[in-house]
Amino acid sequence: MTKRHGVAVIGLGMAVTPHAKSLRDLSDRVEVRAAMSRSAERRQTFSSNFDFPLTDNFEAIVGDPAIDVVLLLTPPNARQELVHRLASQGKHILMEKPVERTTSAAVELVDTCRRAGVKLGIVFQHRFREASVRLQEMLADRALGELALVNLHVPWWRQQSYYDEPGRGTLARDGGGVLISQAIHSMDLLIGLVGLPREVAGLAGTSRLHRMETEDFVAAGWRFENGAMGSFSATTAAFPGQSEVIELIGTEASARLQSGTLTITRLDGTRQEFGESRMGGGGADPMDFPHDWHKAVIEDFLDAVDDDRDPRIPGREALKVHRLIDALLTSSTSGRLTKVEGE
Repeated sequence: MTKRHGVAVIGLGMAVTPHAKSLRDLSDRVEVRAAMSRSAERRQTFSSNFDFPLTDNFEAIVGDPAIDVVLLLTPPNARQELVHRLASQGKHILMEKPVERTTSAAVELVDTCRRAGVKLGIVFQHRFREASVRLQEMLADRALGELALVNLHVPWWRQQSYYDEPGRGTLARDGGGVLISQAIHSMDLLIGLVGLPREVAGLAGTSRLHRMETEDFVAAGWRFENGAMGSFSATTAAFPGQSEVIELIGTEASARLQSGTLTITRLDGTRQEFGESRMGGGGADPMDFPHDWHKAVIEDFLDAVDDDRDPRIPGREALKVHRLIDALLTSSTSGRLTKVEGE
């Protein structure tokens, strides 16, 4: 019989809704023992939609031996102490992206969980989409032949009011702008499909459409270990916002993955489509997407705890996208081709 896990949710901000819906669907596997925020207003808003026990007491979560899994949904600047305390009590942690604001801090959190012997999973739900899984299987079977071009474009839109929230888009709270907060999902998916680029040449900046500390636009060219080249662009200034697109051009076929739809076009002109078109939060409403991808992430994490294996996206895997972000920003600042650091 599958174990029923005691779960706590820490952080009841914008990101909590798909997680809470998923936990409600998974009530046969989880008992939500606490949903925590230090904000009375957020607890009140959350309680109007979800019937989970509320608390503002972090120590009560740490001290509850029946809680063995924690969903950590706070902004990245609030995680260091929380992760250390939770890991020290043997609680497994499934955490929203990014791991932390800087790569060095992210490495520290990953090492903390490794030393404590607890699972650390990161919520990169795009890898769990049906079309993404199908493309990964096709790449494993070399269905596209040898890759020649790898393109990723994330043309999203955020209104200025989004960045007017205190801390949003700042280095102190978020660690950056469009790369670490929005495009990170698509970048992680690309890494899961084809690996890290070997080197990048990037340009980053803030457009006149936003008042914010960090970047809302990044463009780059990149080259992979097998010699494949390609382009990357990401922005939150592309009004009204469109779905992200991954294009993989091979010697035998091309693949176009746009949101939840995968189109395969072969050299003889035949086409196949998989998946279905789904909103992905690329427009003015960042939460305009279904929760089934989050549910799949949580299910995988629970399975990992039950089976004593790594989740599909453990903390150390998530460090790869942090290193790619570092390389893109370093290249933009230096004006030079920059190598992407590996493990």
